[in-house]
Amino acid sequence: MADLFKKQGKLYWKSRPSYPEELFQFIASKTPSHDLVWDVGTGSGQAARSVAAIYKNVIATDTSQGQLDFAPNLPNVQYRCTPPNMSLTELENMVSEQTSVDLVTIAQALHWFDLPTFYQQVKWVLKKPDGVIAAWTYTMPEVNDGVDSIFRRVYFVDSRPYWDSGRNLVVDKYMSINFPFEPVDGVDHTGPFEFKIEWLMDLEDYLTYTRSGSAYQTAHDKGVELLTEDVIDEFKRAWNEDGNGQMVVKFPVYLRIGKVGNLN
Repeated sequence: MADLFKKQGKLYWKSRPSYPEELFQFIASKTPSHDLVWDVGTGSGQAARSVAAIYKNVIATDTSQGQLDFAPNLPNVQYRCTPPNMSLTELENMVSEQTSVDLVTIAQALHWFDLPTFYQQVKWVLKKPDGVIAAWTYTMPEVNDGVDSIFRRVYFVDSRPYWDSGRNLVVDKYMSINFPFEPVDGVDHTGPFEFKIEWLMDLEDYLTYTRSGSAYQTAHDKGVELLTEDVIDEFKRAWNEDGNGQMVVKFPVYLRIGKVGNLN
């Protein structure tokens, strides 16, 4: 993940949407205290910025310094570039002490992780029994029938040979991802719970978003251009008559959320 995103930090920062306020309010309502958050795979800080408005302190980590370079400078957020595999000693030194974190957040990144190792870290660092882990992903953007049908072809057909193995977990809305935690108070399951991003974009914004995807970058590194001039022309015609103007683009967001309980 780090090598892939080092080369596209600025592109990711420019093109990725912010998450809806309702998502963070729902998550915050499930943590008894609001002192410390570990935002893992923070990238350029989209989620860190939002949780920092609710929680006193945020430790935001990523394995890519190229991504962190574009994160917002906030007084209560500490950004740290971590190795891909941290020992518990490194976790304590770089993140926090055992049973000290109220909330662990993972925005659009859980499918990249070595889950057994990561979950061991989560269970070690979260307060017991009510520390919360919240992981979410968003799926295909929704514009109109014409644009969406072209995107589906590019996404599911043209780019599929370049998918990371975790991409199927995103397509599945994190329903089948291993998530060994207890339901938070007020619900009887760990999700996915659905939210919605709405973002005003022009066509160039939309194409930049598409280029920021991992499969596009992998294909590009192999000399394959998924957004050829012909494909871009198709998008222009489907966007509207002249390919200009802004459209409301919707991204469905799917949240898995649970509490650590008294797990070891």
